[in-house]
Amino acid sequence: MDVEQIMTMLGLSDLQFALAVIGGLILISVAILNIKHAYARKKAREQGELSSDDRFSREPSFGQVFAETDSSQRSEPNFGEAFSQTISTPEKFAIDPRIDCVITLRFDEAISGAEILEEIDTWTNLGAQANARWMCEGLNADVDAAQSWEALSPDATYSELQLAIQLASRRGAIGVLELSDFCSRAQALADTLGSQIDMPSVSTMLETAKELDAMAAESDIQLSINVLLDEPCPWGNFDALMRQRGFKLARNGRQYEHFSNGALIFNSAELDPNKSVTQLTLLLEVPLVAQDERAFERMLGEGVEIAQAAHGRIVDDNGINLSEAAVISIRQHLDVLYANLEKSGISSGSSTASRLFS
Repeated sequence: MDVEQIMTMLGLSDLQFALAVIGGLILISVAILNIKHAYARKKAREQGELSSDDRFSREPSFGQVFAETDSSQRSEPNFGEAFSQTISTPEKFAIDPRIDCVITLRFDEAISGAEILEEIDTWTNLGAQANARWMCEGLNADVDAAQSWEALSPDATYSELQLAIQLASRRGAIGVLELSDFCSRAQALADTLGSQIDMPSVSTMLETAKELDAMAAESDIQLSINVLLDEPCPWGNFDALMRQRGFKLARNGRQYEHFSNGALIFNSAELDPNKSVTQLTLLLEVPLVAQDERAFERMLGEGVEIAQAAHGRIVDDNGINLSEAAVISIRQHLDVLYANLEKSGISSGSSTASRLFS
């Protein structure tokens, strides 16, 4: 019986049949990944039983939440290219359901952090280039400890575990394979630890990721102020002026940065220190700076002061003098932008915003 006859019997169109085949291949791929993962986990346990001391000598540096693990001291299984490009070292951020897919594991009896970390360590790929950031937190079961989520410690015990993967960033929304692979790992971990699992559907999270990415694209605004100098300013004189205005030269020696309370507010475009300066462009990443900092007003003020001191003028991107009407329009757009960010629950300058717009 050929393919056309099968399609006729099942009443499927060409598109429906193709989608069914693709879906089946994905399911087979996930099943193969789970089998490989189970085999690697079994092998790791068998090796661990031979030498308990050797097993713990291979534990990652928990203080850095896996960040400083020496991968040369352990053998890591290969879970496939799609997943290896997703999983990376968890960074020190708090899980946030506004931008993360959060999966919760609940234990009938408290479980040690060492046991959890041993299992997670088998699917941590430190060499992968991450497309999405993932994190892990535990709810400390110690009656003397504060009941809050924390980075896992091998010496603590936990009643619940949260695994999360970021749904969107400046790279775009998370892909279906990335999210499906992560959910598959979480399910495998729940099976191994004998825990209950609370996991949202992949389709729901993909839709959330799409909406989050669209919102971020609309809010990812960079403002610029251009100072056009009437005459070239020697680098030494220009550097002295910028430092007098409170700017600091960046590590690359080609940009100037302006800080407030230890945080970067705005900076300049790159300049050539071997040439006289003819134009200065100040840049502001709007969603990365809190609205209370009044970053645009401060950047505009600095631009005006520098223009006066260096005999220049404030112009737009077309070299035309910046008008008061243009400034008013920018302020109005900023008010709308800040309001939209607040409405989404991701205020400008917050740690959540720094993750989403990175």
